Order: sequence, then structure tokens, then C-alpha cells
Amino acid sequence: MLYAVIMAGGSGTRFWPWSRKETPKQLLKITGQETMIKQTVDRIIGEIPSENIYVVTTSTLAENIEKELSQIPAKNIISEPFGRNTAACIGLAAAIISKRDPNAIMAVMTADHIIEPPDLFLKALKCAEELATENSALVTFGIKPTDPSSNYGYIQRNEDATNLQNFPVYDVKCFTEKPDRITAENFLKSGSYYWNSGMFVWSVNTILENIKTLMPDLSQGLERIGKSLETPDESSVICHEYEKFENISIDYGIMEKASNVKIIEADFTWDDVGSWLAVERLNKSDKNGNTILGKHCGFDTHGNIIIGDNERLITTINVSDMIIVNTKDVTMVCNKNSAEDIKKLTELLKEKGYSSYL
Repeated sequence: MLYAVIMAGGSGTRFWPWSRKETPKQLLKITGQETMIKQTVDRIIGEIPSENIYVVTTSTLAENIEKELSQIPAKNIISEPFGRNTAACIGLAAAIISKRDPNAIMAVMTADHIIEPPDLFLKALKCAEELATENSALVTFGIKPTDPSSNYGYIQRNEDATNLQNFPVYDVKCFTEKPDRITAENFLKSGSYYWNSGMFVWSVNTILENIKTLMPDLSQGLERIGKSLETPDESSVICHEYEKFENISIDYGIMEKASNVKIIEADFTWDDVGSWLAVERLNKSDKNGNTILGKHCGFDTHGNIIIGDNERLITTINVSDMIIVNTKDVTMVCNKNSAEDIKKLTELLKEKGYSSYL
């Protein structure tokens, strides 16, 4: 049976000051009328029943996510005591699901991506489920790059494809972390590289066996957690083991080293909503190229991203190519070319004693 694991523990610092500790990106309405995590659940709930959908998040966010996802059983909201990256997150979810259903197939996705149209994604998901069931494969989805972006990881495929449910399926040759611009241009020219979507499908047995082989310390900790589940010691054991877990991604820990890794060429559109520039891509602009969410009035204003609420009016004169975000306690102004530096700004705020604004 197919289960979903939605990773929802990110802090979304690149969307500061709209994104905060208790309301990070996955809890924002960046596009459309629903939060990103609600859109993620709505995308799959017709294919995967609500009782089979799990969300892994932080203890800080668990209550807000539970309120936002009223259709998901509260016991399916898994709280990590500490952030330990995606290998520990996925391992914990696999241990919990395995105890309930040792033959489960597990689809891993993030809470803050945009995928359209949903029906094409669900078809790809069914293809991945078959691969994971019949071939014991570790399956991921490759996004055909549209530009030589250095903001994504890349996956190189082997040349020979098989066809499954009308999808091209390839063996994975290698994973590459975010490359420089020149390398990304070469990847694009080669035609054999995909953007790494960060979504995976596998059986719980397959992923736990790979963790046992490739990350034995994590495996031993997960075994101890598994024995404690549904006992009075569950929370304390999880907390104790998490303190010892390595902070490492599933890509580094497992996918780059594992055998029998398959990639399905996705035919859906995908956006990881990685910075404020995504707001411009995902929302309509006015005749002057401004993307405006909130109340605004101005002139000689071109190509800006302007974010506010319906209470405060933002006014501009002779302003171009800026990101302007106004919240109840913070106003941020940033050149669009420096959008990736907002994360650095949040670090500076910590250094200067302004952590209460994060």
C-alpha cells in the first residue's frame, strides 16, 4: 500500500520576513488561496487516503500544522526533537510506517513545492510505486532543466531508457550538488542531466536496508526507536537517539552511494519556490511588471516584487527591480539580484541581537 511522507520542518529563511519560526514557508499562501502544505496534501489525497499521509516537522511547528491539516490524523504528525536533515527525517518516518505496515511503499515529498498539473504528478507517482514494488528500486523524479540554474542539484542518467506506464525510466549515473554556472551550462547542453526534485519513492524495507548498509549508526538508532514506539518511553528514546544522529541529507547519506537507483523523467512542471523570485514566477504581474500581493500605490515603479497585507498601504516612486516586504513589525527592501542573500541577513540579525524578529 502507498503511503506519503511530507517533510515540513524547514525554516524558510529565504522568505523572511514573511516567513518566521512559527509560520515558515510551508504555512504561507504564496500562490493561490491555500498554504503550501495544504496544497501538497490536496494534490495527493485523492490517490493516498488521509490515514496514510504522514507529516514530519519540528516540535515548534507541529501544533500549527495539525490545525492546518485537519483532514490528517493527529497521530500522523511526527515531531522531530531536533533538525537532523533529511536522512534522519526519512529514517524516522520509515521506522514508524514499517511498524504499522512492513510492506508499505513510501512516497517522500516536501511541503513547499509547486507541482502542476496534479494528475500528471499522480501518474508519475503510480509509475514510481510500481518500480519500487517490483524492482526494489530507490526511485526519484527528474525535472528537465529549462535553464542552467546553479540553485539546484543535478542528477545524471545513463543513456538507455526503459518505458513504464508511458514514462521514460533510467538508471542513475551520479548526483551532483549545486554546480557553478559554467558547469550547469554544460549539464544543460549534454541533455543527460535533470534537476533533483528532492522527491523519492521506495519500499520501507528497501530504504531501511540501505540505511543499515550505508549509514549503520543511523540504522542502529532507528532500531532502538522502533522498539520504543507505542510505549511510554517513545518520546525520550527518540530524543536520546536524535542527539546522536548525523546531520546529513538522504542524497549524501544514501542516494549517491546506493545501487539500483532509478529516475523517472517527469512531465509535470515543478518549482521549489526557493526564493522571493518564485513569487514573481508563480503570480501574475501588472502592466509594469510588478508582482503585488497586498495594497500598493505608486508611479514610475517597474519590475518589483511588493508584498504586504490589506491593512498597510505600500507606496513607491521611481523604484525598479526591488523586493519590498512589509509586515506588522518589519520592513525589508532588497535588490532582486540579491534575493539569495536574505539568508545571510537572517544570520546577521542573530548576531546583532534581533532574533525576536526571526
